[in-house]
Amino acid sequence: MDIYGYARVSSTDQNEERQLLALRARNVPERNIFVDKQSGKDFLRPQYKQLARRLREGDLLYVLSIDRLGRNYEEIQQQWRYLTKEIGIDIVVIDMPLLDTRQGKDLMGTFIADLVLQILSFVAQSERENIKKRQAEGIAAAMERGVRFGRPEKPLPDDFSKLVYRWEIGALRNERGHLLSPPALRTRQGEIKNYQKVYLLIVAVITCYDNRLFTKMQYFTSNFV
Repeated sequence: MDIYGYARVSSTDQNEERQLLALRARNVPERNIFVDKQSGKDFLRPQYKQLARRLREGDLLYVLSIDRLGRNYEEIQQQWRYLTKEIGIDIVVIDMPLLDTRQGKDLMGTFIADLVLQILSFVAQSERENIKKRQAEGIAAAMERGVRFGRPEKPLPDDFSKLVYRWEIGALRNERGHLLSPPALRTRQGEIKNYQKVYLLIVAVITCYDNRLFTKMQYFTSNFV
């Protein structure tokens, strides 16, 4: 029999140390501890899938709480049955002693464990839905206050308009002295379509900050001329 442990946090900036301490306290070998930093909305998690492939009949799996296993009501129960019935392992939920498949294997014990599992699975999914709702409400409230999300805008250089004009007339050169002229691309009918306006903002900024990147763009678009 091998002993395994599973831990999960919802994002990379969350700390799984409390779960790891609980698993180590149960003498779970470090090599048998699997950690995912991903949402519990489903079981398509790389470390969990790797764990499930390694489990064999008679093994023992520790998890701190049922919501660390997942937060989807139906899938928690499906995975629980798959692990305990099809593979044949035992599961111990550390925070809930009633969810210890090593105990109470008679009809009454199984009934109680199934009932507790259903209740906790329901609570886990309800908490996830509440978290998502609070996040959406928080984002909406922040946007109403004028909070902006995403990367901060880069300020344009003082001579931006001059650079654009020089580029438009084909007088702008990169650091190697090559002219940076707007490319013309040929359509399937052989007609020449000028993409000056499409490239205007993109190229002007690129030529200011990285002429080498624009040189690569010119090389790529020249294949269509």
